[in-house]
Amino acid sequence: MSDKMSDILNDHERRSLLPILKAPPKQPKAVTVQARVEESVKTQLELYAEFIDASPSYVITEALKLLFRKNDDFRHWADQHTNNHNNEKAKGNVLAKAV
Repeated sequence: MSDKMSDILNDHERRSLLPILKAPPKQPKAVTVQARVEESVKTQLELYAEFIDASPSYVITEALKLLFRKNDDFRHWADQHTNNHNNEKAKGNVLAKAV
Protein backbone atom coordinates (compact mmCIF):
# COMPACT_ATOMS: atom_id res chain seq x y z
CA MET A 1 0.00 0.00 0.00
CA SER A 2 1.31 3.45 -0.87
CA ASP A 3 2.31 5.91 1.85
CA LYS A 4 -0.43 8.31 0.73
CA MET A 5 -3.12 5.60 0.96
CA SER A 6 -1.77 4.56 4.38
CA ASP A 7 -1.94 8.19 5.57
CA ILE A 8 -5.55 8.50 4.36
CA LEU A 9 -6.54 5.32 6.21
CA ASN A 10 -4.75 6.46 9.36
CA ASP A 11 -6.53 9.84 9.19
CA HIS A 12 -9.89 8.09 8.81
CA GLU A 13 -9.15 5.78 11.76
CA ARG A 14 -8.16 8.74 13.94
CA ARG A 15 -11.31 10.70 13.04
CA SER A 16 -13.59 7.78 13.82
CA LEU A 17 -12.12 7.48 17.34
CA LEU A 18 -12.29 11.16 18.27
CA PRO A 19 -14.63 12.01 21.12
CA ILE A 20 -17.22 14.76 20.72
CA LEU A 21 -15.94 16.55 23.84
CA LYS A 22 -12.28 17.40 24.17
CA ALA A 23 -10.13 16.91 27.28
CA PRO A 24 -10.23 19.88 29.62
CA PRO A 25 -7.87 22.82 29.51
CA LYS A 26 -7.53 24.80 32.74
CA GLN A 27 -10.70 24.44 34.82
CA PRO A 28 -12.55 27.63 35.77
CA LYS A 29 -13.98 28.15 39.25
CA ALA A 30 -16.61 25.50 39.91
CA VAL A 31 -19.57 25.09 42.23
CA THR A 32 -21.15 21.90 43.51
CA VAL A 33 -24.44 20.65 42.11
CA GLN A 34 -26.17 17.51 43.28
CA ALA A 35 -28.27 15.50 40.81
CA ARG A 36 -29.84 12.09 40.79
CA VAL A 37 -29.43 10.10 37.58
CA GLU A 38 -30.23 6.58 36.50
CA GLU A 39 -27.50 4.08 37.30
CA SER A 40 -26.93 3.40 33.58
CA VAL A 41 -26.38 7.14 32.97
CA LYS A 42 -23.80 7.26 35.78
CA THR A 43 -22.02 4.26 34.27
CA GLN A 44 -21.95 5.86 30.80
CA LEU A 45 -20.78 9.16 32.33
CA GLU A 46 -17.85 7.47 34.04
CA LEU A 47 -16.96 5.54 30.88
CA TYR A 48 -17.06 8.68 28.74
CA ALA A 49 -14.93 10.56 31.25
CA GLU A 50 -12.39 7.75 31.14
CA PHE A 51 -12.57 7.71 27.32
CA ILE A 52 -11.54 11.38 27.10
CA ASP A 53 -9.26 11.24 30.14
CA ALA A 54 -11.31 13.78 32.09
CA SER A 55 -13.46 13.93 35.19
CA PRO A 56 -17.18 13.21 35.22
CA SER A 57 -17.69 16.83 36.32
CA TYR A 58 -15.98 18.05 33.17
CA VAL A 59 -18.15 15.82 30.97
CA ILE A 60 -21.33 17.08 32.65
CA THR A 61 -20.25 20.71 32.34
CA GLU A 62 -19.29 20.44 28.67
CA ALA A 63 -22.40 18.41 27.79
CA LEU A 64 -24.62 21.07 29.39
CA LYS A 65 -22.74 23.87 27.62
CA LEU A 66 -23.25 22.03 24.34
CA LEU A 67 -26.95 21.58 25.08
CA PHE A 68 -27.39 25.27 25.93
CA ARG A 69 -25.48 26.34 22.80
CA LYS A 70 -27.35 24.05 20.42
CA ASN A 71 -30.92 24.72 21.63
CA ASP A 72 -32.02 27.84 19.77
CA ASP A 73 -35.36 28.04 21.61
CA PHE A 74 -33.60 27.97 24.97
CA ARG A 75 -31.06 30.60 23.90
CA HIS A 76 -33.87 32.90 22.73
CA TRP A 77 -35.79 32.36 25.97
CA ALA A 78 -32.66 32.81 28.11
CA ASP A 79 -31.78 36.06 26.32
CA GLN A 80 -35.24 37.45 27.09
CA HIS A 81 -35.14 36.15 30.64
CA THR A 82 -31.66 37.60 31.25
CA ASN A 83 -32.68 40.97 29.82
CA ASN A 84 -35.81 41.07 32.00
CA HIS A 85 -33.82 40.02 35.06
CA ASN A 86 -31.16 42.68 34.41
CA ASN A 87 -33.83 45.37 33.92
CA GLU A 88 -35.49 44.42 37.22
CA LYS A 89 -32.10 44.50 38.98
CA ALA A 90 -31.30 47.92 37.53
CA LYS A 91 -34.67 49.28 38.63
CA GLY A 92 -34.13 47.80 42.09
CA ASN A 93 -30.69 49.40 42.35
CA VAL A 94 -32.09 52.80 41.36
CA LEU A 95 -34.79 52.49 44.01
CA ALA A 96 -32.28 51.42 46.61
CA LYS A 97 -30.13 54.46 45.88
CA ALA A 98 -33.13 56.82 45.98
CA VAL A 99 -34.24 55.66 49.43
